[in-house]
Amino acid sequence: MKTILVAFLLPCYLLWPGVMAPAALAAGLSPVEVAKKVQAAYAATKTLKADFEQTTSNQANGRDRRGSGSVLLAKPGLMRWDYQTPETQVFVCDGKTISMYFAKEKQMMVSPAKGYLDSDVTYAFFAGTGDILRDFTVTGPEVEDLLHPAASYELKLVPKQSHPQIDFINLWVDRQHFLMQRLKVTDKFGTVTDLVFSHLLINQGVSNSAFHFTPPQGTEIIDK
Repeated sequence: MKTILVAFLLPCYLLWPGVMAPAALAAGLSPVEVAKKVQAAYAATKTLKADFEQTTSNQANGRDRRGSGSVLLAKPGLMRWDYQTPETQVFVCDGKTISMYFAKEKQMMVSPAKGYLDSDVTYAFFAGTGDILRDFTVTGPEVEDLLHPAASYELKLVPKQSHPQIDFINLWVDRQHFLMQRLKVTDKFGTVTDLVFSHLLINQGVSNSAFHFTPPQGTEIIDK
């Protein structure tokens, strides 16, 4: 089960958290104002480390898939997702190539990153050229949020231009610091990918070597 492909298509730029902001500023903000603060905070964030838990729900078969692991991001355009469960999988982007390793299949797929970084609205933001308010219609939640009644701001983001994977995104950010707590992506087929983040570390020293992955001996390398 290639769970990592789900995360690969997610808007990774939304993982960038905000820097510390006074709690008073978080009171009574509109969705657009919250989006502006997330955008401004993103500009000040250079690296991010976090743990994640992922649940993917497919309406067609009624089944849930679960996974967990860690994510590492660095500007410009560097990403690494390490899945520990349910299977070992690694997705690495070094800004030039994208490598996807699947331990169970003993395979690693390698492809150029340029097409994704240049043309996909989500990766454009991650690379530093995207803008939430430019690329998305931003509103608040359509129904009352019972899971996060007072701890978060929730935004609903709808791509202004049709996106091949994303129908809309629900994003929860911390009311005090504008750190992202949860990201839920609904695709064109009704599949929902729900990511919950914890143990966020911002602007820590990260070596570029972390974004290069050498698979175990005997792995089949597939160039695409």
